[in-house]
Amino acid sequence: MTEVPKDAGAARRRAIPAAKSSSRVRMSAAQRREQLISIARQIFAERGFDATSIEEVAARAKVSKPVVYEHFGGKEGLYAVVVDREVRSLLDRITTALTAGHPRELLEQAALTLLTYIEEETSGFRVLVRESPLMSATGNFSSVMNDVAHQVEHILGAEFSSRGYDPKLAELYSQALVGMVALTGRWWLEVRKPRKETVAAHLVNLAWNGLSHLEAKPGLITVRKPS
Repeated sequence: MTEVPKDAGAARRRAIPAAKSSSRVRMSAAQRREQLISIARQIFAERGFDATSIEEVAARAKVSKPVVYEHFGGKEGLYAVVVDREVRSLLDRITTALTAGHPRELLEQAALTLLTYIEEETSGFRVLVRESPLMSATGNFSSVMNDVAHQVEHILGAEFSSRGYDPKLAELYSQALVGMVALTGRWWLEVRKPRKETVAAHLVNLAWNGLSHLEAKPGLITVRKPS
């Protein structure tokens, strides 16, 4: 019988951890920061600011708490980065989408873009609509909608003037229209029916035609019907 060296088992045990550590890819500082932001975004969406802890963020990222503090200074700093990204992302989407010249088409584009964002970036939207005492009016969902309302106001102002309406009322109407779309979007976040195109069509139906002139079966003129 061949004698196994006494230290063979110990050598194998030492070799196993070494193999595992060599296969683990070390993240750069930028990669780690992005990982922490992504994880925090999900937890903030699930639990809100108050119920989220640095301990949980660190645990999910498989790092120590000091690593999170090193990148963001604390929970407040991490939350601010997450919210700022979502604010810019949603605003960029809506601003880019508003390309039509006709007010009805612009309303359709704004409504459909918001619903698409909710559909594709659900966690991000949940973060935005959760109010936090730390955030001012310039860093939340309300601030995004207010920025959009200002853009709509300029469009409505020109339209009101051309039709003989008081252009000073454009601000009131823009806030009403954007607010209606925003609140409906928050409702649709939970129910997810009917489909987003149908929701957008009915929003525009109400805004454009008014309750006294509703179309029986509204549709979006900017979306082609399937052949």
